[in-house]
Amino acid sequence: MTNNSENKPLINQLMSSNIITITPDQTLYKAAKIMGENRIGSLVVMMYDTPVGMITERDLLNTVSQGVDLEKDWIGGGESIRDQNVNSVMSYPVVKICSFATLKKAARIMIEKKIRRLLVCDMEKMVGILTASDMIGNLPEVKENMKAWFEVDYFMTKNVITADEKTLVDQIAIMMAKNHIGSVVITKNNEPLGIFTERDLLTKFLAKNRTLITEVGDICSSPLITASFGTSINNAASIMTSNNIRRLPITKNNKLVGILSARDLVEAYARK
Repeated sequence: MTNNSENKPLINQLMSSNIITITPDQTLYKAAKIMGENRIGSLVVMMYDTPVGMITERDLLNTVSQGVDLEKDWIGGGESIRDQNVNSVMSYPVVKICSFATLKKAARIMIEKKIRRLLVCDMEKMVGILTASDMIGNLPEVKENMKAWFEVDYFMTKNVITADEKTLVDQIAIMMAKNHIGSVVITKNNEPLGIFTERDLLTKFLAKNRTLITEVGDICSSPLITASFGTSINNAASIMTSNNIRRLPITKNNKLVGILSARDLVEAYARK
């Protein structure tokens, strides 16, 4: 990782300048399709040239888990996401940050607001989107005398939710929403097989009009990439960045003991 001073790099060096928008009257299916095709986790919702909210993959996950699916005859009889509009589930208000703000400030805002992305502005003009994933490859190295306090053990989520490979995707979506998590570790014969995330739900199902009545073992990301208990947050961030993943299961004596997210790493940096 880059060894920068606390004031570097700036937000405008890390953000994505490709801002993709949608209007509040568009359908959730349209939003899912745009996000899936562009492999992004959010869209800025615009009204009269003003950002009024964001629609995120977590918003879509929560909606699907409540009985709204691609097909009206889905079990549960929910309303189709082809009929429900973006304004009914979008997140608001939009949290903004100046393009010349520091990484530290962005981290603290994300933790304070409990969010994973910020709208980056320059003189009130939108110039980019900054996510927790954008930040993790550029977190400053932890000082040697502080490393014991910045291991994954202190910041990971210890309650790892798992599901058997035969579990249907619609049930996985419900599990994620109920537990307020973005992923479930998938097992085969009680051993870790892979992971299914909210991004998988978006890109492999919602954006492709694919039924959720599908066994998760057939489409989860496998093999499972892990890190050992006691790994430093800097090394964990390197693993996540090099493998282009946002969640890293942690093992101890070959057993799952936790899971670390990009947002967990941002929180560790915010506390530094």
